[in-house]
Amino acid sequence: MTAIAEAVDSGSLPGRVWMYSNYHCNLACSYCLTESAPGVTRRQLTSERMIDIGRDAADLGFTALGVTGGEPFLLPDMAHTLAQLGSILPTVGLTNGTLFTGRRLDAAQELAGSDVALQISLDSADPDVNDTARGPDNFAKVVAAIPALVERGVTVRIATTGEEPDPAAMSRLCALHRDLGVPDEDHVVRPIINRGRAADAGMGVVVTEQDLPAELTITADGAFWSPFGPTVVDGQLDTDLLLTRTTEPLRVPAQTLLGLLEGRPPGTASTLNIL
Repeated sequence: MTAIAEAVDSGSLPGRVWMYSNYHCNLACSYCLTESAPGVTRRQLTSERMIDIGRDAADLGFTALGVTGGEPFLLPDMAHTLAQLGSILPTVGLTNGTLFTGRRLDAAQELAGSDVALQISLDSADPDVNDTARGPDNFAKVVAAIPALVERGVTVRIATTGEEPDPAAMSRLCALHRDLGVPDEDHVVRPIINRGRAADAGMGVVVTEQDLPAELTITADGAFWSPFGPTVVDGQLDTDLLLTRTTEPLRVPAQTLLGLLEGRPPGTASTLNIL
């Protein structure tokens, strides 16, 4: 057993490896960590590179994969890439859920019955509240996409990001996602993190390295401490949570992360609900 596998098995190192497939997006959400938008530099990982990362992660003893962006489904063949990753390790793919019509919806059929979950952002049961943060018509597109994917056998999770909602608003949101076919155990609620575009707007919870789960995260720019790490402010990449510029072989950043975890004081990841 590798040192990485032992650390994952003991719980001292989180088992998921994240990949930023790209940075460009069809939306420009007000709290986006990476300042993603239609016109930003793409900074992509190829499908082949993501598959290689997945295989290396499995060989090292990691137990799960995650793909985020940007909007991953702007990349050709993303559904097929996720299906391949899911054949290696259980995989979650983050998406804003607005692109699932036509050929993309048809392509998502490949994920039915696979070990892949699509995590779709939905912040409120009130269309106006949701769309204020995420963009016009976002709510309508998402609530159409979720049941369409569920009907095709795709596992869907809902991720809600925002300031602390009042109980009545959360109750309405939970009733909505149940109606859309997503059970309570597949609903994730997280705060806005004060990084990226949220920092520009003075939004969210201020966190330190100790507050963030140490989930190895690979991007076109290098390897980071957490998927909350490779943030962008005023077009410039934050490097405060950069582990290494080297991402290949994966054992290099993995061992760097493991070394930094030794003697790490406890943080507030659990109490902040960002695990």
